[in-house]
Amino acid sequence: MWSFLQAEKKKVETPYVMLMSLLKGHVSPSERPSTELAAVTAERWYMAPGVRRIDIRQNGVVGTLFLPPGPGPFPAMLDLWGMGGGLVEYRSALFASRGYASFSLAYIGHKDLPGPQHRINVGDPYFKSAFQLLQDHPQVYRDSVGIIGLSFGVYLTLRLANHSDIKPSCLICINGPAGSNIKLADADGRTEQMENDQKYWTYDDQGNVSFRAVSLPANLSPESKVELDHLTCPLMCIVGEDDLSASSIENANLIEETLSAAVKSQLFTRLSYPGAGHLIEPPYTPNSRASLWSVKPQKLVTLWGGHLALHAAAQEASWKKILEFMETNLRH
Repeated sequence: MWSFLQAEKKKVETPYVMLMSLLKGHVSPSERPSTELAAVTAERWYMAPGVRRIDIRQNGVVGTLFLPPGPGPFPAMLDLWGMGGGLVEYRSALFASRGYASFSLAYIGHKDLPGPQHRINVGDPYFKSAFQLLQDHPQVYRDSVGIIGLSFGVYLTLRLANHSDIKPSCLICINGPAGSNIKLADADGRTEQMENDQKYWTYDDQGNVSFRAVSLPANLSPESKVELDHLTCPLMCIVGEDDLSASSIENANLIEETLSAAVKSQLFTRLSYPGAGHLIEPPYTPNSRASLWSVKPQKLVTLWGGHLALHAAAQEASWKKILEFMETNLRH
């Protein structure tokens, strides 16, 4: 039975506290607990000692900056999540614990951003300002700044890197599209209401919705597809082959084909994981194959995909590869 709740660490300054018990004999869910033979409490921290968490509300930019211990300067990452909205900090906190300055950026569904919250009310200048804010920080190597995006954050990552005055050192794209079919309110990428793509939604027998077809390359508006011909930095695509929320395989193919046609195949790396779903996150983050997406105007459960063991293995393996990729392309 699914609870449809997705585990997400809200306060990275405190650890997850886990109690693990060894019980006598075999215990099934229907049986009463048996004798406890041993127990241990473990803590999982997201911020290493000395990591600094800094709220950013500067020139309209909303986010959280994490700085590693010490004076720096540090290589850095701009951290973009998906349409779930708000401000997701735990990946950035972990990057800072590994010696990278990391800026987790809000762009939809946050109280400090222009409303209404159900659409993107910031455009390209907002994302460029965020990148430049990170690049100009006195404790950041300005020529060693990468961008990582998950889901719709992939489109934003590629779109930002396509600007001639933005020079990222590397891009990491996790299960997302190279364009959008959401109607744009202007050329800078602001959107109309997000419900415009409902004709591509599909449902399973329980009424749970999949957004996978929304991002099929054939369904992306031609004007939104990011032109990657001018890309100059390495790009790594991470693909969950059981992704039920985005057409990740097809979009990775599109990106690879575009770079190949531009004679830039050497910039492209693909990591593809059978059985992994949409939400490929840092290791040991619990996976939800389906979770509650919204309550109003209607209760909506969305499908993410991912088989537990295979998804967990993909998270562990991809995290190591992400850190290796960053080490290669950001360290001097």
